[in-house]
Amino acid sequence: MLSAMSASTPARPPRLYWEDFPAGHSMDFGSMTVTREAVIAFASAYDPQPFHLDDEAGSESLFGGLCASGWHTCAMAMRMMCDEYLLDSASLGSPGIDQLRWLKPVFLGDTLRVRFEVLEARPMASKPGVGLLRSRWEVRNQHELPVLSMEGWGMFGRRPTAPVPA
Repeated sequence: MLSAMSASTPARPPRLYWEDFPAGHSMDFGSMTVTREAVIAFASAYDPQPFHLDDEAGSESLFGGLCASGWHTCAMAMRMMCDEYLLDSASLGSPGIDQLRWLKPVFLGDTLRVRFEVLEARPMASKPGVGLLRSRWEVRNQHELPVLSMEGWGMFGRRPTAPVPA
């Protein structure tokens, strides 16, 4: 319903590991245009507030028009992250988001892009094969205006070391 890919994405060998994301590393990626069908489908399933479902309710709201749910904006950012690097990485998930801000409404026809920046990278003390990344993601629209910002943590497998020959 909401994705161009099937619900099950086959696992592939990682190309990127924790070591590939040092503090200061940044990337700009993605391009996702927001459609009426996607906004209404997401809102119907997960955030059925009237301004996400109906043009008239949207135009009478503080937003001034039908707009995407903030959670839909997060989901679109997640999809762009998966397509850009997560599905090619040794990602082990996330212990959570520390900060999330919806800065501007996302409207039909907006085209979104993501800016990703690693703020901190450190090995996980309790699991030597895991590295932690604290990152910031900023989603911008086609006018380069920020619509969402998030900061949080990701866990990534560390690059395996080759055994030392005897």
